[in-house]
Amino acid sequence: MDDYRPVDRGPAPERYGRLHVRTGDLGPARWLTERTQEHGAFGTVAGVAAPGFAAYARILHPASLEERPVRWETVAAAYGRGMTPGTDWHEVIGSDRDYHNASDYGLSGVWDEHPAEGPTPPAVARALIPVLARHTRTSEHCWFGLWNGYGRWDFDRVPSFETPGRDEVLLAGTLADAVSPVSLDEFAELPDLWWPQDRAWCLGGDVDLVSTYIGGSRELITDLLAAPGLEAHPTAPGDKVG
Repeated sequence: MDDYRPVDRGPAPERYGRLHVRTGDLGPARWLTERTQEHGAFGTVAGVAAPGFAAYARILHPASLEERPVRWETVAAAYGRGMTPGTDWHEVIGSDRDYHNASDYGLSGVWDEHPAEGPTPPAVARALIPVLARHTRTSEHCWFGLWNGYGRWDFDRVPSFETPGRDEVLLAGTLADAVSPVSLDEFAELPDLWWPQDRAWCLGGDVDLVSTYIGGSRELITDLLAAPGLEAHPTAPGDKVG
């Protein structure tokens, strides 16, 4: 006998923060679906963001100490370990991939919370927005994808588009609106996918990841790697994600 009650889900909102939930034409996402079906394998950078860009960056979600962000490189140095652009978090802390099941974790004075797993954390998003805005002509006209499986809203009757391993609800708004879902509550997920109308770049995240991935021009990726508020590394479209 199943003793678990089904999770109560709220009705699909017309707006997700300030982002408008599209219930009709999904045409703005067709280019992304077509690209990833042909060249974006599940579990790769191109499958999470989008294939076809000149360069890519991996943005690490920070760990934290007493709710203050901590860079992965700081944690790695505290353990006496080095890092490469493809290093996974469990490798930084010397654990296995199921680190969330560990009975204890953290290192006194260095970190006490793992990086946020899921789409781009709000603080990281706020650091990304001004950099991304400099590399598009259409920051006031952007599109977003939100995985319909987060479970807190009933998107079953809202049309969705496919990316590798995920079905996404299409949202519309300005680039600055990307962080507006936090106005719903502190646990509201930001969109997994962001791209401007001119398709100058594409940002991708996922419920299972502690990194965000961005494809764009070489100039954009150079700016992201140099941005002081971000911990970013170069990556390639076929690299595995983590």
